[in-house]
Amino acid sequence: MNRTKRKIFETSMELFAKKGYDATSIEEITAVVGVAKGTLYYHFSSKEEIFNFLVEQGMRLLKTSVDIKAAKTESSIEKLKEVILIQIKILIKYESFITIIASQMWGNEPRHIKCRENVFSYIDKIEEIVKEGQQRGELKERDSGLIAAEIFGLLCSNLSYRLRTNEDLDIARIKKEYEDIILDGLVK
Repeated sequence: MNRTKRKIFETSMELFAKKGYDATSIEEITAVVGVAKGTLYYHFSSKEEIFNFLVEQGMRLLKTSVDIKAAKTESSIEKLKEVILIQIKILIKYESFITIIASQMWGNEPRHIKCRENVFSYIDKIEEIVKEGQQRGELKERDSGLIAAEIFGLLCSNLSYRLRTNEDLDIARIKKEYEDIILDGLVK
């Protein structure tokens, strides 16, 4: 991605997270980036395309990170621990992205539907790990889809906690809390 497209992408992400999608205009994005509308439209055909690109790129980062860690880890419980760690780190590094996901999953506009599809695709990846662990006898037989959704929900929980306390997240402490609360109940 070239520098201008990246700047449009990053600025849009910050504005969407801060002001909301509907309250952010193309004019505001171009003003903050310091480019003409034509330059923005060279890279993205619409605000909706910027949003979809942002969601797809962010969710791709999450899925790729999980794939890389899962390939290096044998035990399903260790894979789920890595998923939790990845999610905490992604939230710390890309809080604006998680804010957008958390706020734009709901509704029936095309962007809401697209956002949900991307989130559900990521949850499917977590569910695969859970099912694998159940098939191997490493994890208890529970509703794998519900477990996967709960693990994804940790992203939203961490965001809520971060916003409520206005404190930096302690990665090791939060990871340990989630392992104790959620994963210990899954291990056979």
